[in-house]
Amino acid sequence: MAEAKVPAFLNVKPGDYVIIQAEQRVALEPDANWWMGQVVFCEGGARDPRVNTMFQIANVDDGSILWVNADEVTHVVRSFDELTLNA
Repeated sequence: MAEAKVPAFLNVKPGDYVIIQAEQRVALEPDANWWMGQVVFCEGGARDPRVNTMFQIANVDDGSILWVNADEVTHVVRSFDELTLNA
């Protein structure tokens, strides 16, 4: 039996840099647009507050802060602070 791939958003925490891609719509053409942001706040779900469902993310290009559904996070790049601590 094949193992299920763990979604990227489950291990996200404030300070991490993430890649965001809008979810694919069935009736529309696939959208290849993406953007990078830094996580400001993680919102847990109603059933289990430990599971991320929404993120408040600062866009690295223009500084705007947006709410993003967790399933739109496709890649996680750890924060620079964590990289220096592990070096």
